[in-house]
Amino acid sequence: MAPGPDPNSVGDGAKRDEATTKVPSKDPKKKDDKKDEDLSEEDLQLKQNLELYVERVQDPNPELQKAALESMRQEIRASTSSMTSVPKPLKFLRPHYGTLKEFHKNMAESDLKKLLADILSVLALTMSAEGERESLGYRLTGSEGDIGSWGHEYVRNLAGEIAEEYTVRQGEESSIEDLMDLVQQIVAFHMKHNAETEAVDLLMDVEDLDLLLEHVDRTNFRRTCNYLTSAAKYLPGPDDMLVLDIAYMIYIKFEEYPNALQIALFLDNMQYVKQVFTSCTDLLKKKQFCYMISRHGITFELDPEMVENDVDREMLQDIVNSTKLSEGYLTLARDIEVMEAKTPEDIYKAHLLDGRASSGPSADSARQNLAATFVNAFVNAGFGQDKLMTVPSDSTSGSAGNWLFKNKEHGKTSAAASLGMILLWDVDAGLTHLDKYFHTNDNPIIAGALLGVGIVNCGIKNDCDPALALLGEYIDKEDSSVRIGAIMGLGIAYAGSQNDQIKSSLSPILNDAKAPLDVIAFAALSLGMIYVGSCNEEVAQSIIFALMDRSEAELGEALTRFLPLGLGLLYLGKQESVEATAEVSKTFNEKIRKYCDMTLLSCAYAGTGNVLKVQDLLAQCGEHLEKGDIHQGPAVLGLAMVAMSEELGLDMAIRSLERVLQYGEQNVRRAVPLALGLLCISNPKVTVMDTLSRLSHDTDSEVAMSAIISLGLIGAGTNNARIAGMLRNLSSYYYKDASLLFCVRIAQGLVHMGKGLLTLSPFHSERLLLSPTALAGIVTLLHACLDMKSIILGKYHYVLYFLVLAMQPRMMLTVDENLKPISVPVRVGQAVDVVGQAGRPKTITGFQTHSTPVLLAAGERAELATDKYIPLSPILEGFIILKENPDYREE
Repeated sequence: MAPGPDPNSVGDGAKRDEATTKVPSKDPKKKDDKKDEDLSEEDLQLKQNLELYVERVQDPNPELQKAALESMRQEIRASTSSMTSVPKPLKFLRPHYGTLKEFHKNMAESDLKKLLADILSVLALTMSAEGERESLGYRLTGSEGDIGSWGHEYVRNLAGEIAEEYTVRQGEESSIEDLMDLVQQIVAFHMKHNAETEAVDLLMDVEDLDLLLEHVDRTNFRRTCNYLTSAAKYLPGPDDMLVLDIAYMIYIKFEEYPNALQIALFLDNMQYVKQVFTSCTDLLKKKQFCYMISRHGITFELDPEMVENDVDREMLQDIVNSTKLSEGYLTLARDIEVMEAKTPEDIYKAHLLDGRASSGPSADSARQNLAATFVNAFVNAGFGQDKLMTVPSDSTSGSAGNWLFKNKEHGKTSAAASLGMILLWDVDAGLTHLDKYFHTNDNPIIAGALLGVGIVNCGIKNDCDPALALLGEYIDKEDSSVRIGAIMGLGIAYAGSQNDQIKSSLSPILNDAKAPLDVIAFAALSLGMIYVGSCNEEVAQSIIFALMDRSEAELGEALTRFLPLGLGLLYLGKQESVEATAEVSKTFNEKIRKYCDMTLLSCAYAGTGNVLKVQDLLAQCGEHLEKGDIHQGPAVLGLAMVAMSEELGLDMAIRSLERVLQYGEQNVRRAVPLALGLLCISNPKVTVMDTLSRLSHDTDSEVAMSAIISLGLIGAGTNNARIAGMLRNLSSYYYKDASLLFCVRIAQGLVHMGKGLLTLSPFHSERLLLSPTALAGIVTLLHACLDMKSIILGKYHYVLYFLVLAMQPRMMLTVDENLKPISVPVRVGQAVDVVGQAGRPKTITGFQTHSTPVLLAAGERAELATDKYIPLSPILEGFIILKENPDYREE
């Protein structure tokens, strides 16, 4: 401000003048009188004052000008506090905006001109035309004063204009220095006034998020990062990754390591994961990180840099390898009192149906026994005991062997493997139980035992690799069922481990001219699982050659589908990395070319929510083609895979699938129920449930089968009573049709999976992280279901066991510092999205208080109901380590 006489005293002079110049300066017209009568005394006074100032500003005397500008400024500043209406001074100055603008244009450069520019900049808030950016223009020519003093609304408007101006200047490639100075001020203002979201928006618009790091502080970094992570889902690549990078840096800066680790896992950036370990010095916190990594299901080796002490490192590696998962799960089961084994009959509840169904054929049919095998395996998964397979052999009711031999040839494979499922995660007991089956000469049983070994080891890593040692010997046996058992077992046990030893033993099978097609298909699939999301060149090459070597006849086989799927899994969620391989796939035989293309696209963009890819896939679903084309199935599944990552996309996908159902061809309709099953997996939404219920009575039996399996998937592990009721009714409706009844039974087993303690959802950590191995398992099953009759209802029903990759306890178990379970009260309720909300809103609603361990349903969140302990991770899921709160005082 220019030095001059004290503005206040001049202002007082001006006010004294006012009293004398109350004489209206112009002859008031009649209309003005009318308008003035509506105003109160004060307002009239204000209006006249302002008109006087406007005249004074144009006075040649700089002293008067200055006084008038100061007074005008005071009036405007005093009034911008209200948010509801246009402030009065701005309202009364509207008619004079034009005159002041003209006058400003003709003024000589001086401090006064800058003062006037400031005022015009504020007036432009309500006056300037759309797209003119006048407010910003005047701001840049005005004085460098504090922006915030003109009020919040003004700053927001400026931010909007800066974003427009930035885009224009980027187009013209002109300098943006002056804008950036202003951006600095605005961001600082927003961050101080709890408007982090607006600061982030502005910085995203001007592509300079690094500024955030300077402005975040202890009080607002959490809210800023919350907004960044939730906004990332809606940004196009590569912006989304940049935004998450910034959030990661902020978390590291404020030592909020669990959140930083989550983002590192989301970015799939192992350097970042390592950095979290090396930056943090607290061993307890590192234990918690290990639980988070183990839940994510990736293979991770700790090195001396991350944990110095060897003993500690071994203990932490055990947590990463989930060796204690079985213990935790059984602790939960005991607490909820569901240890007692259930039989398939307990699940079917046939007595609740009218007489019709039970009066059907009472003899054991192999198909019904096979269904019972699966139901028994799913329901008792991980409990280590059941009433069919693990009963001691000398008991009077007959031995475990009896049930095994109630199944036909390939049925025995699934029966023997079901033992692995019952002893899930308990490697020692599992291997002991399965050992007896290796001494028979019955190939299907050996195959099942091999698969069982793979299942027991699913998600559990072990230094001595028992699964590899056992299964490796059987990969090159004569019998193809035994080979498949071993290969699939390796795929399940080592999913995501990128184990080179297995690669060197499985790759030759792919290009072996003598190997049967089914062995090759499962080898491709297992390699895809083991190298999921790794973009491994060698494996991709082997699978591509295997695809090129197939004859016309073989390309028509159902199992050939697994080759493109294995290839797709290598690129799961890796977006652009798939493009080179996708180009190669365009050279394949036209029978499989489109199928391969759709599979690669859907896998590469799985869980990204990429809108453009969703549109591409929808376009494929909309085409009306001849009967022989099979590529629309994976396109429909792809739609669900891409859109499943966030709620909004998910709801839109469900609506789009409704349209596809109405207008699509038959082979598209068959895939729609499966896509719905994937979108709402272990999350039974009522609308989807009703759609599937309608489709389960469809005239096309393939659509009905898909719908029934999907009812099982959306209810998986929830014990949902409504779905259980629907499936019971379906079992009596289809009691004559063996194939459909088989599907109903499988679905019943899924709904009661793990007696309601498990989930199949591949998402965890409040739906932020997507476990690649879990998604791989689910997607494999869905691709198999695209051709139900030849795979699931044929002799490859054990493909159902791929679901084990996605099975996780849906629990929250609190442990103390020695990792022993302790019981504390927690509140469990529906999670509320509080991103960008003011104050400290509640994060859950409609909660109930339980003591841990507790079950979390889809969309639920837990928070501790006591201050006695401090959780080491802000996301209360899975294993949570609690440390005692030193400040806690008993009431």
